[in-house]
Amino acid sequence: MNEPTHLIRNIRLTEKGSLLGEKHNQYVFRVDSRANKLQIKQAIEELFGKRVVRVNTCQYAGKKKRERRADFGRRAHWKKAVVTLAAGEKIELA
Repeated sequence: MNEPTHLIRNIRLTEKGSLLGEKHNQYVFRVDSRANKLQIKQAIEELFGKRVVRVNTCQYAGKKKRERRADFGRRAHWKKAVVTLAAGEKIELA
């Protein structure tokens, strides 16, 4: 699990995430739910070669969804990380 590509699942390209990137130099990632802040910081620095100042994380519970008649299923639980980069650093998303 210590491989950076295993910890960082994908980058979340949303309207809120774009505003954070423009105004506060923060980027939003979907990460492995067992990863801690230090592991996320090291993975971002290794993958993108940028200096990370701060990492904030948040756990999300999967939503209940109906399947067929009265059966209920559930989407997967997931973890979000908001990564703040040092001044002058940027991640090119295109």
